[in-house]
Amino acid sequence: MTHGPATDIPQAGPRPAGGAVDGTPAAPAPAGVTGRRALFLGAGVILLALNLRPALVAVSPLAGTIRADSGMSAAATSLLTALPLLCFGLLAPVAPRLGRRFGMERSLLGTMALICAGTALRLLDSVVALFAGTVVIGAGIAVANVLLPGLIKRDFPARAGLMTGLYSMSLFGGAALAAGITVPVRQAAGLSWQATLACWGALAVLALVVWLPQLRARTRVPAGAARDAAHPVRGLWRSPLAWQVTGYMGLQSLSYYAAAAWLPTMLRDAGTGAGDAGWLLSYSSLLGIAGSFLAPVVVGRRLRAGTLAALGAVLCAAGFAGMWTAPVAGAYLWMTLLGLGQGAAISLALLFIVERAPDTRHTAQLSSMAQCFGYILAATGPAVLGAVHDASGTWSVPLAVLLVLLVPQVAAGWGAARPRHVAGR
Repeated sequence: MTHGPATDIPQAGPRPAGGAVDGTPAAPAPAGVTGRRALFLGAGVILLALNLRPALVAVSPLAGTIRADSGMSAAATSLLTALPLLCFGLLAPVAPRLGRRFGMERSLLGTMALICAGTALRLLDSVVALFAGTVVIGAGIAVANVLLPGLIKRDFPARAGLMTGLYSMSLFGGAALAAGITVPVRQAAGLSWQATLACWGALAVLALVVWLPQLRARTRVPAGAARDAAHPVRGLWRSPLAWQVTGYMGLQSLSYYAAAAWLPTMLRDAGTGAGDAGWLLSYSSLLGIAGSFLAPVVVGRRLRAGTLAALGAVLCAAGFAGMWTAPVAGAYLWMTLLGLGQGAAISLALLFIVERAPDTRHTAQLSSMAQCFGYILAATGPAVLGAVHDASGTWSVPLAVLLVLLVPQVAAGWGAARPRHVAGR
């Protein structure tokens, strides 16, 4: 447990996940899980991650149907997308407390139960139930968002890059799956939009069942480490490195969600058919799977993390610039560049949370801080971009805003990539 001042401490080569950052002896950290336990736990993490986007992304392809059937305004419908992001940000500080109070395994099981309950609520033919279910789902995802990086830090310290890649790949995979098959499933099965949204609860039920054995196979930690884990980290908000990690998380999230909200509209306004515009967004998410998996795997082997953060931003810049100059003619190229760049960025943001923290306790707190500010910032992105478009009457200015925001994103990523640990007590 750290007793020094809240300064950022350089890493001096490999160190145990639970080592002290100021030279004070600390209880030895667990070496992580191995063998069959690692395989089952890894499968559980992937299934949990697969559930963190579909129940929310599935609303977008059905937005027109929901509006026509419920009589909601466009603003009210867009709130269905903004509410979960606000939940991600506002509830992120609660997650470490839940993890300390009930343990990571039980808390993560609870997140899947909340997603199941939220999808069940949305079966009801009521606008109130639709919004209530969305908030419940957002709450479950908010807690899982924060706790999963800490679980990776604790149980896979030697495979943090690989597991972060699989985790972020699953996030993109779940989003792409929901964007691509929600409408075809509804049409093939002749379901109502309520039943179609509720179908995604089946994936949460599967994750819940697969995760249940983890309650009996919890990772054992030394008594000293357990006592330290019971106390929150203090002084983290005075750490410049923690703010750089937070800034990178926020700016890449804003870029991703703002672009995802408006790219199909940009393409339609440029002359692309509605069906093709939706498919192009799904295609970009599919490419994001590759970017999100490869980025943390190659960090430290072929490219430095700072270089990769800059490269991801360059790919995004080329995609936004292409959308500005030739949105229809080069649509597939621009979506490819954006998918790879955004996939790499989210993966790096998660990897920074894991690698810039010296132990599980700091990881949970850093994850909470980064995602609290990051997702609140991201929630403003679609609305601000829409307002800029309304004021300018063109998509050129919003695209220019997205391009400019890549500059501080690179600066934050370069700082967060330094091989140091955040400090706190």
